[in-house]
Order: sequence, then C-alpha cells, then structure tokens
Amino acid sequence: MISSDLQLRSLTTNDLSAILELDQACFGGLWTMDGYQRELDSPNSELLGLFAPLSSIQLLGMGCFWSIVDEAHITILAIHPQYHRQGLGQALLYALLKTAGDRGLERATLEVRASNLAAISLYQKFGFKTAGLRRRYYKDNGEDALILWLSELQHPKFQTTLDNWHTTVSKQLNQFSWQLIN
Repeated sequence: MISSDLQLRSLTTNDLSAILELDQACFGGLWTMDGYQRELDSPNSELLGLFAPLSSIQLLGMGCFWSIVDEAHITILAIHPQYHRQGLGQALLYALLKTAGDRGLERATLEVRASNLAAISLYQKFGFKTAGLRRRYYKDNGEDALILWLSELQHPKFQTTLDNWHTTVSKQLNQFSWQLIN
C-alpha cells in the first residue's frame, strides 16, 4: 500500500479560498473571509492547515488558536467530513499543542458542543479535562458547550508527552496510509 503525503503548515492569505471551502463543509459558514483574514493578520493567532497534495480536496483540515496572555485558546479544529476518523484531527491537535508549547504558552483551553462525543473523546485522549459549562453557548441551536482545559504545557514532562503523542499520531496516520512530512 502506498502512503499519501500530508503537509502541515501555517495558513496564509493565499489559502483563503480553501479555508472558506473547508469552513463551509465543516461549519456551514462559521466565519467570513474578513474573519479569517483578521486571524491570518493577527500576531496572536496561529492558523495551521493540513494539506494532501494528491487529494482532490485542497485543504483537509485546519486548526486555530488565539494566544491570550499565557493560554492557547483553541477556536477551530476542523477536518473535512470525507476524511473523518483517519487520525487527521489527532495530527492537527498535536500540532496546535506543540506550537502553543513552542510559543511558551502555559495551558490550552477550548469550548466544544456537549453533544460532540467524538471531539470530546479526542480532546480527552490528549489530556484535556472538563473545567465547566457554558449554557446555551451555540447560537444555532442553543446547545451547551463544555469548557476543556489542558495545563502544564511548559512542564518538563510535557515534552515527553508530546513525543509520545507524535508516535501515536504517526501510527494512527499510517493505518490510513498517511505520512506526515515537514
């Protein structure tokens, strides 16, 4: 079986049309072009994309966090619906947390729909803990959001944890014939 290359890199203005296509496929138009442009222009935002050069879909996934004081507030983790359950979400989450650690951030936080059990499971695999609840957080249906936290990104043991995650993520991707290249 031949593996397909995956490229993980920071998104740029040149990627805006692909970003909007992925946003539409995953969220039905959560953010506008201007919203994504603000993210790309902000020194406090990190917007990463996952590309497969041989795929018919240009951008397979994206993740974003805001750097707020010493915290990475993850605002987006999206994988194109055709590529769910292949380890791509794990690869993106790993990359976001590694980038946050490299930036010197101490912790990561996010909100997730209380009904999104697949996402909650993914975050829990990476050590996130439930810290609270935002009632009626989602405007489209009034659903609650769980607030999840991961702390100690700067603790020495976190580098060991990152190394373990890298191995786990690589094995998961290989099961689906993906290979992450830099």
